[in-house]
Amino acid sequence: MKLNLGCGHNKRKGWLNVDHSDACSPELVVDLEQAPWPWPDDSVDEVLMSHVLEHLGQSVPVYLAIWQELFRVCRDGAKLLIMVPHPRHDDYLCDPTHVRPILPEGLALFSQKANRKAIAGGFSNTPLGIQLGIDFDVVGATLVPAPFYAKALKSGQMSRQQLEVAGERWNNVYKEVRMLLRVVKPAGRV
Repeated sequence: MKLNLGCGHNKRKGWLNVDHSDACSPELVVDLEQAPWPWPDDSVDEVLMSHVLEHLGQSVPVYLAIWQELFRVCRDGAKLLIMVPHPRHDDYLCDPTHVRPILPEGLALFSQKANRKAIAGGFSNTPLGIQLGIDFDVVGATLVPAPFYAKALKSGQMSRQQLEVAGERWNNVYKEVRMLLRVVKPAGRV
């Protein structure tokens, strides 16, 4: 099963399109902030959350419960593709329904491998994967440049290194963050 969670009007063929609002006519109406979700354990192969996660779980317990439900319903090796607005872009900053920035470093807190590495290194990262008994490996992340910067990069007016420096200094350089995660079951498997 493939879940397009928070599909809005962007439905995908071959996926179960899910949203909290029936106004966009999803195949299934589900409030993702309410557990348990209506899918059985280990029943999901792939999850897409496109511009959804930053709207969910204003309270920390609800946000963590969402991650626990994602882990419960996904099978070992399931893929999660998460796309969010970059937190230093106006698309993120101007929407009052955004409740938290989502970045790869924050999602790595749900990786038990990353948790063990941080503990061994004496870092103070919160080992959420270990604490919650869940495990998501951050396979990759891509920063998508805003159109002006994408054009400058493509035309050669700006190098990749210059783009990275601009992204560290200024807002509105990156428009979106795309992250790919894999479910690791049983949690903590090396």
